[in-house]
Amino acid sequence: MCGIVGIVGRSFVNQAIYDALTVLQHRGQDAAGIVTCDDDRLYLRKDNGMVRDVFRSRHMHRLVGNMGIGHVRYPTAGTTSSAEAQPFYVNSPYGITLAHNGNLTNTDSLAEDIYRADLRHINTSSDSEVLLNVFAHELQQLGQLVPQADDVFAAVARVHQRVEGAYAVIAMITGYGILAFRDPHGIRPVCYGRRDTADGPEYMIASESVALSGLGFHLVRDLAPGEAIYISAEGEVYTRQCAKKPELKPCIFEHVYLARPDSIIDGISVYKARLRMGEKLAEKIEREWPDHDIDVVIPIPDTSRTAALQMANMLELKYREGFIKNRYIGRTFIMPGQQQRKKSVRQKLNAIELEFSGKNVLLVDDSIVRGTTCYEIIQMAREAGANKVYFASAAPAVIYPNVYGIDMPAAQELIAHGRTTEEICTLIGADKLIYQDLEDLVAACREGNTDVQEFDCSVFDGNYVAGNIDRDYLDNLERQRNGIQQSLDLEGHETSTAANEAVDLHNSY
Repeated sequence: MCGIVGIVGRSFVNQAIYDALTVLQHRGQDAAGIVTCDDDRLYLRKDNGMVRDVFRSRHMHRLVGNMGIGHVRYPTAGTTSSAEAQPFYVNSPYGITLAHNGNLTNTDSLAEDIYRADLRHINTSSDSEVLLNVFAHELQQLGQLVPQADDVFAAVARVHQRVEGAYAVIAMITGYGILAFRDPHGIRPVCYGRRDTADGPEYMIASESVALSGLGFHLVRDLAPGEAIYISAEGEVYTRQCAKKPELKPCIFEHVYLARPDSIIDGISVYKARLRMGEKLAEKIEREWPDHDIDVVIPIPDTSRTAALQMANMLELKYREGFIKNRYIGRTFIMPGQQQRKKSVRQKLNAIELEFSGKNVLLVDDSIVRGTTCYEIIQMAREAGANKVYFASAAPAVIYPNVYGIDMPAAQELIAHGRTTEEICTLIGADKLIYQDLEDLVAACREGNTDVQEFDCSVFDGNYVAGNIDRDYLDNLERQRNGIQQSLDLEGHETSTAANEAVDLHNSY
């Protein structure tokens, strides 16, 4: 999960890209980067850190040009090296920079092909650099001195043939234009918009529509799966379907957690999808637990607020804000180490005792992934005087690794993998645990756009929509993940016995 943006404007775009990245900051807090183009020169600034920390006035003054792209990153495999901050650059052909959201699943074989057949060098372990070099090679093979839209689309078509996995991409060809394309299943989101100025139209491409609306662009549409859009430096817009058999199967976890609620993805309002998640979870409680003794519904801020409020309305229960959030702490889900996540929970949240004291509370969260966060929060509720603590997840149990760009690649980190709901309930310390049913989650999202026939629900059902994922692949991911986690542990972090128990999962598939 990363955030990407590209703008072709009529004046300098540095400030607009910076503003868009701050809107997309929720998609990545590990690193940020902007590259702009002025005539045939590129100007790049990228580093580890939040957008506000990476870019200072002196950097912004140097980012000149009417065309540019930006990126915010969170590491999908725990890597935090500044060398892997994006956008990436390759000088041949033309000079191309690229920002990528997603994860390739055949990176190793591609890297080997790039070295042996394409004669290109990869300088990092990032799959985004691999993707950049695949595209650059295919464009160079066409042998055109000046690239035209047809050439760009032909290169994208070859990328689709060679690359597997999830990818939403924005690339800039120095002096010529900006390109964006989406994988043939449309797993990761990308959309584009337009705003009219006195000097002519400007165009913006971004991961989420909220970045467009926040800067005064109106949403034109999402890119279709496999589709590419090329916007020349002069503002001419070209689009083409570049995949042979595109099928829209977007990631459902975008609606559960990743996206901002004020975004619209593939025609589906994230906010309304979360309202419907709350409705369906309330219906499940009424169906399976009609004699409940819940006194109050309390969300775990921020993502679960929408679902929790609708649950309380449906169940005719009080809705209360029981936790105050320290907004200067990042999203714990996307922090690179298990121990760092645990430590940050209590730094991020503080309980309001009067909302818990002597009450049976239903805590609502968007999902339960590793179990560390909800364990700590349940203990906080008990320390604040709660009589009973029930826990509801607006998403089903996360059982399988994610291979498409979300930081849950190892089964051993997933508390639900190999465990029953009752066992999970005991481990997180709740009095009762209620999960959303998968069919209800799908219905809650699909109701927003019935043209979406299928979602990528791989973390819930193990069905990897892009294919070619077997046990060997998942085992290799787990080995990589374990090596990274051991490195983090050696840095001096400490993990409590209870939290360790909550994530000491079965190592089977």
